[in-house]
Amino acid sequence: MRVAALMLLATALGAAEQRPNVVLILADDLGWSQIGANGGEAYRTPNIDRLASEGVRFTNAYSSAAVCSPTRAALMSGLYPARLHLTDHIKGSNPKGKPLLQPEWHKRLDLEVTTVAEVFRRNGYRTAHFGKWHLSQDKRPPASLPYNPDKQGFDEVLVTYKPIIGESDPEVDPHNVQSITDHALRFLESHGSEPFFLYLPHNSIHEPVIESRARISPYIGHPLLERLQIMPTIAAIVERLDDGVGQVVSKLDQLGLRDNTMVIFYSDNGGKETYARQDPLRSGKGWLYEGGVRVPLVIRWPGHTDPGSMTDHLMTTVDLFPTFLELLDDADAPDDLDGESFLDVLQGQASRTERTLYWHYPHYHVGSGMVPAGAIRRGKYKFIEWFEGTVAGAGRKYELFDLAEDISESRDLTGSRPEIAERLRADLEAWRGRVGAQMPIPNPKQRQDPAH
Repeated sequence: MRVAALMLLATALGAAEQRPNVVLILADDLGWSQIGANGGEAYRTPNIDRLASEGVRFTNAYSSAAVCSPTRAALMSGLYPARLHLTDHIKGSNPKGKPLLQPEWHKRLDLEVTTVAEVFRRNGYRTAHFGKWHLSQDKRPPASLPYNPDKQGFDEVLVTYKPIIGESDPEVDPHNVQSITDHALRFLESHGSEPFFLYLPHNSIHEPVIESRARISPYIGHPLLERLQIMPTIAAIVERLDDGVGQVVSKLDQLGLRDNTMVIFYSDNGGKETYARQDPLRSGKGWLYEGGVRVPLVIRWPGHTDPGSMTDHLMTTVDLFPTFLELLDDADAPDDLDGESFLDVLQGQASRTERTLYWHYPHYHVGSGMVPAGAIRRGKYKFIEWFEGTVAGAGRKYELFDLAEDISESRDLTGSRPEIAERLRADLEAWRGRVGAQMPIPNPKQRQDPAH
């Protein structure tokens, strides 16, 4: 009996010392208000909402960019897109006849950059990437192959692509949700007995806006969707994405992996306003207003996160890398990361709401109409610098908002709070210098209006 008791004790101690698994699910173009847990009453997201009820929900979570590739680079590297010079979606666009010319930015994540997957792997984790990558110099092979995730620390890889109108059948897994999910389920069944890092970057809910008839039908003519200007197909795509999340979480629970797995649900940027208003946030994908960069974040880690809790901790994409490093207690951690670990916040310690976050977008975003700009948030204040005005003298220069009082960014305070605006402007400029941010330059072919 004594031997058996000692064996049970040893087993229990071993389980307690076992390093946690990490499942990171990244949605594509899913806005902050497009899940039920964040008040998105028009959307059916019971599985994501259940994660929130079993873990912690972040109300002040941001993406490091308002478009996909820079955010994904920030997630992989822990570095701001401005430092990487990877500041637009690959391959980006270069519209003519604008007041500014964009810089020669970097159109891939270089192999020399240490990724989170490489850190997990060197710590004995099995790593997998199933889904969208969008960090190679081209999206598809053969040009994409030299910089694909199998070269960046992932043991098992499936790279998926958004559907093509006329080629993809809307009735058969149009956004690869089931394909990504099936790969994840097989991975969990095969590697559940060893530490793993499973990264599931979905193509949903990125355009094109297609879904099966059965998925769309319940949403057609729904008065709430019509009032909120949400396309029925978008709601259907969100629902399918939520189903995939539910399958992965259920498999973890079935395999007995629930208690030792951190599940993260996050998004790469805000939702596209053309397809769904992002109320109460202003604008959407592509813009540095809240609708483009404030995103849903839910984390379940049993025994560490308080079920049904929420935090107003200010965080952004670059914070994931240092959080994982602290989780692993990695002695060889890179010392030049831009992010800040929030592991203590996950474990119930006080949130940090006075820290400073930065954004840099020296480009024109054709899909949304966004123009080159930078932004900073410190505490409750958000400041935006519009580069057409400050660099080319071709329009407005600054905006300042109090997000605690005005989450919709409807009241510009630069005139009534000039000292705050100037302090944030100077901080934003100094940060650009520290990270070596590339700036656009005036277009010599465009005559500037001195009146601006």
